[in-house]
Amino acid sequence: MILSQNQKKQFWTDGFLLVENAINDMQLENLKKTFLDWVNDSRNYKTDYGETMDGRPRFDLQPGHSSDVPGLRRIQSPEEISEVFADVMRNGRSVDMCAELIGQGIRFHHGKVNSKLPGTATKVNFHQDFPFEPMTNDDMITCLLFIDDVTLENGPLEVVPGTHKGPLYSHWHNGTFTGSVSDEILAEHEDKIIRCTGKAGSVCLMHASLLHGSAPNLSNKSRTLYISTYYAEDAVELSPNHLPSTLTHELVRGEASGRVRCSTYEMQLPEVPKGTSFFAQQASAEK
Repeated sequence: MILSQNQKKQFWTDGFLLVENAINDMQLENLKKTFLDWVNDSRNYKTDYGETMDGRPRFDLQPGHSSDVPGLRRIQSPEEISEVFADVMRNGRSVDMCAELIGQGIRFHHGKVNSKLPGTATKVNFHQDFPFEPMTNDDMITCLLFIDDVTLENGPLEVVPGTHKGPLYSHWHNGTFTGSVSDEILAEHEDKIIRCTGKAGSVCLMHASLLHGSAPNLSNKSRTLYISTYYAEDAVELSPNHLPSTLTHELVRGEASGRVRCSTYEMQLPEVPKGTSFFAQQASAEK
């Protein structure tokens, strides 16, 4: 077992858990090198580029991106195009941690790289992941692996402990799926926000229903995360996957039970994004 009983208790109490050394040094260096290669390649493009299996661009560029000041902020499904990322998705210690928390049989749901390069204005409005990806049960964990050191200055993950216990807040406002909760909901929780920092190679295990967001990176150091989501193998999707991949639903631990398990909850179905990523979805809703 990797996690102690106290760590497991903390996860289910708070809805998140920070753990160091979630991958080995070689895996970390390979992730860094691969991402740097993608950043350098992005200098050759002026608009979002590449293509995922649903026809959207794979590489998402921050407004203001240029060859001199690259702003590569997201890569969709990096596991499809990189053996380095596919290896971590399947073999990182964080996968075993998820199995210890939600059951020995788990499947891969989706993956992405979110990056805030130095001085970029990208922020993430507060939201819950589960309303983007409803399943028959909510045994679902988002693993946010720190490729860079994450500090208070470079746009760390911000979470509201305990909000995974409910309710599931609406991400629809005035008929538009904004991908975020209302200002009124955020105001109710602002005094409880915790900022998650740690050294590269650490992981934040986060329940999919936890309320979270992040601020812009105003430092001179990058903040890059590899984010992979896993779910109990006896859960079934209830809406189209927002980041479909050739690896979606791959059984990464345990065995298939041939069963489906349901939990009781109620929520509005999400809107499948048409843009490159939900960054654009949130930004469009703010206009």
